[in-house]
Amino acid sequence: MKKKFSLLICAVGLFCTISAKAQIKFGVKGGLDIMNMSFSEDVFDASNQSGWFVGPTIKFSLPLPGLGIDASALYDYRSAKVNATENSILLEKITVKQQKIAVPVNLRYGWGLGSLVNIYLFGGPQWGINVGDKSFKWNDGSSYSLKKTDLSINLGLGTTLFKHFQVSANYNVACGKSADANLNTIEKDLKNEDKSHNNSWQVALVYYF
Repeated sequence: MKKKFSLLICAVGLFCTISAKAQIKFGVKGGLDIMNMSFSEDVFDASNQSGWFVGPTIKFSLPLPGLGIDASALYDYRSAKVNATENSILLEKITVKQQKIAVPVNLRYGWGLGSLVNIYLFGGPQWGINVGDKSFKWNDGSSYSLKKTDLSINLGLGTTLFKHFQVSANYNVACGKSADANLNTIEKDLKNEDKSHNNSWQVALVYYF
């Protein structure tokens, strides 16, 4: 019992030491999505792909020089016009809207260019939870169905200005399919199935308190 209590005290002491050395900052993050919705087949195409996101964020500066971690909980809204085609002829079109809670967690490495400017590289996983419509239908046999959850990877760079402002740009790469698309062409009694992969470029602005 005494041994377990001693180990607990040591663990608490180690956590307090790391917390004292680490710097924690809270902030608000917002930005724009420029989507790249690609399909596995030539049955569908997309245009006017854009979106935006906003939410709280937190940054940890680790005891190791230059290293840190940031995490956010973002409301992410995206929309695109999806067209169903056959032999270059437009059959159906619909506007797809995606609303999700995105949780990116990034490892970052930065270096200073003076006391007021810092440049950093970052990367890490992002989890998405769909909180909007999950399926969009053209007719009884044609639909575009979003996944309930998705996983993607962020890779990017940014700069911190005056210790409070942060500007970043990154590419968000979907891991696996983002949605299933089905098109039922009544004239030929055919059903075409397609898979969507929704990648995006993101530009973000953060203010740390």
